[in-house]
Amino acid sequence: MQAWIVGGAVRDRLLGRPVNDRDWVVVSSTPEAMAAAGFTPVGRDFPVFLHPQTHEEYALARTERKSGRGYLGFTVQASPDVTLEDDLARRDLTINAIAEDPATGALVDPYNGQRDLQQRVLRHVGPAFVDDPVRLLRLARLAARFADFSVAPETEALLAEMVASGEVDHLVPERVWQELSRGLMEDRPERMFAVLRQCGALRVLLPEVDRLWGVPQPPAHHPEVDTGVHLMLVLQQAARLQAPLPVRYACLVHDLGKGTTPPEQWPRHIGHEQRSAVLARQVAQRWKVPNDCAALADVVAREHGNIHRSGEFGADAVLRLLERCDALRRPQRFADALLACECDARGRTGLEDRTYPQRARLAGALAAALAAPVQAVAEAAAAAGLAGPAIGERVRAARAAAIAAAIASPPTSA
Repeated sequence: MQAWIVGGAVRDRLLGRPVNDRDWVVVSSTPEAMAAAGFTPVGRDFPVFLHPQTHEEYALARTERKSGRGYLGFTVQASPDVTLEDDLARRDLTINAIAEDPATGALVDPYNGQRDLQQRVLRHVGPAFVDDPVRLLRLARLAARFADFSVAPETEALLAEMVASGEVDHLVPERVWQELSRGLMEDRPERMFAVLRQCGALRVLLPEVDRLWGVPQPPAHHPEVDTGVHLMLVLQQAARLQAPLPVRYACLVHDLGKGTTPPEQWPRHIGHEQRSAVLARQVAQRWKVPNDCAALADVVAREHGNIHRSGEFGADAVLRLLERCDALRRPQRFADALLACECDARGRTGLEDRTYPQRARLAGALAAALAAPVQAVAEAAAAAGLAGPAIGERVRAARAAAIAAAIASPPTSA
């Protein structure tokens, strides 16, 4: 039995990047031998084991043969006569098909992965790449991580072939969301969507996003004009501001309604916010987006225009905005909505470093509303013989007064 370090751990070490997890492949062994050595079996679809001390994953060397649609449509063979080279041949990209001997540091690199690391190229290992549609998403995600890597022309052609063959249609929601969410959290998330768009996969997976390219916006507010270009700039800002995943997802879907504006109304997009919210809910349902991401996206899609204009709002209008956003009950979600709106405002050509005073103003207004003495106001109203809606009006008036005082003395910074 011989164990080799494989995949991302080898790739990242060669790139000088931190190595957080190591995957191992074991050659010339059997499940029985692994169990006898103290390894714990955990694999459902093929033999994978946990090391008795380190708990790292060790997989028996295996080959795969396509037997159906989708990423589960494989027949797996793991036996002692499967070689290391056989196992590496089934991997997705050449830069992930390098094995390292843990004792000597010697590398086994039958597909020139080191060359592609040096030349900064994402290239598929072989024709079996098309068998698993998840590989297309994974490549796009790695393009977002390794911003200075290009996709090999022959690999781009293969991605387009996968889309044309209908293989991408068989992706399951859980795997799509897993890769999309990880790609959104990379340093250059917009590159993931650029790769998906280039090969046609974005049109299949997220047609609501794909149709944004070519849709103009008013140049006075959007010097970049094109809505798709704007979206990519917004995602850049989300990464730049180190936004959490719900914020980045909200940025992705905040303007979907502009893709449904009739061309005769261009470049204006009246009412796009409500259309965006409807489309965002459809995307969330299709790909089983987690509730925290979907709920924030709904708030941002509906209210980002009002949040942008909120510098003109008086206390009553600000309170109504807070109520529509459910900010009094979910202040952290509202803080995330404000961050998403700042990404939107700064995701415009030449305006990347603009200030966004709306964020600090509304955050201060919410803090003031939450600090208003509503309990005492309600008790005093009840003692005066008021009930129900009348007490509610007194409470709202107290909050509006607190907001009025806060926005009259705005904070100096966000």
